[in-house]
Amino acid sequence: MTATLLARPPRTMGALGPCPIIETRHLVLRAHRTSDADAIANSLGDWQVTRMLSRVPAPYSRSDAVDWLNANRTSTDWHFAITEGDGVHIGCVAVELRHGRWHLGYWLNRFYWGQGLMTEAAGAVVERFFRRMPETVLHSGAFADNAASLRIQEKLGFSILRCADLFSMARNAMAPHLETSLTAEAFRQP
Repeated sequence: MTATLLARPPRTMGALGPCPIIETRHLVLRAHRTSDADAIANSLGDWQVTRMLSRVPAPYSRSDAVDWLNANRTSTDWHFAITEGDGVHIGCVAVELRHGRWHLGYWLNRFYWGQGLMTEAAGAVVERFFRRMPETVLHSGAFADNAASLRIQEKLGFSILRCADLFSMARNAMAPHLETSLTAEAFRQP
């Protein structure tokens, strides 16, 4: 029996399964649809949003959004569209397996900043992730000049691991980036 347990791959390497629908007090988090391309392009076409992301080019076009949607159509990672009750796409929360570690990433249309919506959305996704993979460490981070994102992570219980330079496609430069991590035990539901 011990040999069987040792032969299994670690749970951190497993797939999350299909992206579920999560309803919170103010939001509905669902899988992305092709019809979200215009809203994604609109949000990520805003320099104030894009400059805080490492893997998003600037300028960002509708064809970039369509390419991203098509690339993630068969993904086993979770890429949630953040929508309000009327179904309007206002942002994204993702949990992705990268380099053998699970990572949380997110962005929100600038016109919805400062309302607590990203804390609500990210908290709901993290809670669902830890229900699925309770023994897994979840990684994240933010550029050092992104105080709002770092506050969200602090509210959820993330701890800062280190600061290192990370390349930002939008900035086309290296920038100081704080790497963070979270365990199920340290998670604080907002």
